[in-house]
Amino acid sequence: MVVETGIKKEAIIEKSINWWNPGKTLKWKEDGLDLVMGKREGYYFYDLDGKQLMDVHLNGGTYNLGHRNPEVIAALIEGLQTYDIGNHHFPSVTRALLAEKLAEVTPSNLKYSIFSSGGGEAIDVALKCARYATKRKKIISIQFGYHGHTGLALALGNERYSQRFLSEGDPKEFVHVPFNDLDAMEEELRQNDTACVIVETIPATYGFPLPNEGYLSSVKKLCEQYGALYIADEVQTGLMRTGKMWGIEHFGVKPDILVTSKGFSGGIYPIAATIVSEEAGQWMFEDGFAHISTFGGAELGCLVAMKVLEITERKEVQENVNAIAGYLRAGLEAIKSQYPDFFIDIRQLGVVMGLVFNHPEGARYVTSSLYENGVWAIYSMLDPRVLQFKPGLLCDKEYCDELLSRIEVSIKQAAEKVMK
Repeated sequence: MVVETGIKKEAIIEKSINWWNPGKTLKWKEDGLDLVMGKREGYYFYDLDGKQLMDVHLNGGTYNLGHRNPEVIAALIEGLQTYDIGNHHFPSVTRALLAEKLAEVTPSNLKYSIFSSGGGEAIDVALKCARYATKRKKIISIQFGYHGHTGLALALGNERYSQRFLSEGDPKEFVHVPFNDLDAMEEELRQNDTACVIVETIPATYGFPLPNEGYLSSVKKLCEQYGALYIADEVQTGLMRTGKMWGIEHFGVKPDILVTSKGFSGGIYPIAATIVSEEAGQWMFEDGFAHISTFGGAELGCLVAMKVLEITERKEVQENVNAIAGYLRAGLEAIKSQYPDFFIDIRQLGVVMGLVFNHPEGARYVTSSLYENGVWAIYSMLDPRVLQFKPGLLCDKEYCDELLSRIEVSIKQAAEKVMK
């Protein structure tokens, strides 16, 4: 089936309200963001009506390498000559090769890869592995953290996502502590009943607050002291977004379990991975059928993920990330100096960035202004003072110059609305 061309955006929005997700669609309309994606290429996409947008949301980093990256598409097309999703029960050429590669590029204590079709599923796998290894049930996560919407993952996050579905979990099993609060973390861990601590290296949906110096390494030491495992959620901070393959590498931590998704797919084929230590993976020797995912590690997805890792590991890609991170920071600081009462902070590690505004919903206004000026970025859903600003790994100087120009105009417009 070929999707009908020439269909009007208003018709799609109406169908979305009637048959897809009325609340989300109407909320975007209320915010003036009546977007329906059409053509997309590189770090641009187009509204169905033809409006061009520079993409610095990237669907949480899914499009690290750009929309429809030609190398990733070529790998998928080549794979389609031989493969389909395969059969999850049996060994597979592509799964074996990808798992071997992940053992090579993740911290040295990690060994086995368990594949999923998305990040929430991969988080659930991580929690199950930790509970197996420790024979404990309690899980500690960060207040205002976010780890997905599947069964166990939903109980880890903010009540906005869990309460409606009665998925907050037993408070004795799912405990939330403030980010950067070591005393609160130790108070829970010292009860010696915790299976694991799970932390986004930089909590994305909370607006990218940065960990205090020594915080993450101290959490890992506390986990070791009290017999819990440390899970690094690298879904949004992994794959070179911070200037290193995994964000956790900046903090001297070797997690017991690491989770990757989003950009791992190249934006082309859904795939996620939970990479675990030997201790956390021992259940596979007892019963390798204890966890099953029909589409986890689909053979075509593995081919795509291997191409993503190949591109991401290139020296010139890492150099580019560090170069554009510095270049954009300098440009944003210059804009910030023009509006110091409104644009008050830049949270940054590599191209993981949160722009902070001095108004309880300042980033909502900036989101709308950016949209008007052809930039797609979204305010933090749990802290609308903060704009999630996530440029891609392969951006060049010309793109950054155009982006900074549009940002300057947009922040000026938003400041005039908010500060008058």
